[in-house]
Amino acid sequence: MNKITVFKALGIIFIAVFLIIFLKFFTSNTSFEKEEVYVQIPTGTSYEDVEKIISPLVTNMNNFLLVAKLRSYPENVKPGRFLLKKGMSAFQLVAAMRSNVPVKLAFNNQERLEDFCERLSAQIEPDTSSLLATFRDSAFLHQNDFTSDNVFAMFLPNTYEVYWNISAEKFRNKMLEEYKRFWTKERLLKSAALNLTPVQVITLAAIVHKETVKKSERPIVAGVYLNRLQLGMPLQADPTVIYALKLRDNNFDQIIKRVLYNDLFVQSPYNTYQNIGLPPGPIAMPDIDAIDAVLSPEKHQYIYFCASVERFGYHEFASTIEQHNKNAKKYADWLNAQGTKR
Repeated sequence: MNKITVFKALGIIFIAVFLIIFLKFFTSNTSFEKEEVYVQIPTGTSYEDVEKIISPLVTNMNNFLLVAKLRSYPENVKPGRFLLKKGMSAFQLVAAMRSNVPVKLAFNNQERLEDFCERLSAQIEPDTSSLLATFRDSAFLHQNDFTSDNVFAMFLPNTYEVYWNISAEKFRNKMLEEYKRFWTKERLLKSAALNLTPVQVITLAAIVHKETVKKSERPIVAGVYLNRLQLGMPLQADPTVIYALKLRDNNFDQIIKRVLYNDLFVQSPYNTYQNIGLPPGPIAMPDIDAIDAVLSPEKHQYIYFCASVERFGYHEFASTIEQHNKNAKKYADWLNAQGTKR
């Protein structure tokens, strides 16, 4: 065999090997139709378990395994959330399984810590029980001047970027940092001027948040409650009674549109008809707007308000009990006409 023949044979072999490698490593190896698919790999997952998780998404697992071994992936499986794109090759798939993609975690309008933890567990790896236990850890509460009733005030509604496999403790610490960052020097000065702590501000803001969705009204409503606190009057906030009823029944899914006279006597530290001052903690997760409404309330002489029947969604305010009783009767008559009993 002459040299030319040998070179030709070697060339053919080289091309064949190149094509095999190219086909195994660099051609599409995905079997899903969506443009993008996210894969979650729990902490402590073995390579064998990774294969079970991604095999429905991969056309040829042997090619994936070949690249994975070449890149030492089986010995270095990473937990987290990973983005696979349609048409990725085995080489790209292995690379993607090394790149943890953050989650944009969003929350608002939660009524209690238990509900909040349940919502979180649907977005990140820690389950509801571990989150709840971490947030109520006695050492953490003591160190940061929280209680199990008011630690809910630490969680400010927003969108946060975290890794899916973040631990419950690291998430809690991140939320504490965000809470401290929120309480700027300006906000702390405003809080001190009201003779309220940041937690108390948020506790009152939760009531304001529940009373009205109208941003323009929130400083007025905040002013009413601050006037009552200054006068030593009970807050007499219907949302706190509703919260107390839900807590008593252990049912936060029930809808209560009307507070009845007998409801005002429910025994609970959250019932601000029966207890003077603020409840033990927030009855909801207030918007930032509601918090700032408490910090910058409208100054006025109002100490009463009730829902308006002429401007739905708004309220009628009064500085005397006589005027308030007239407004309240109008609203009660309207509810009766609507047949609203609860």
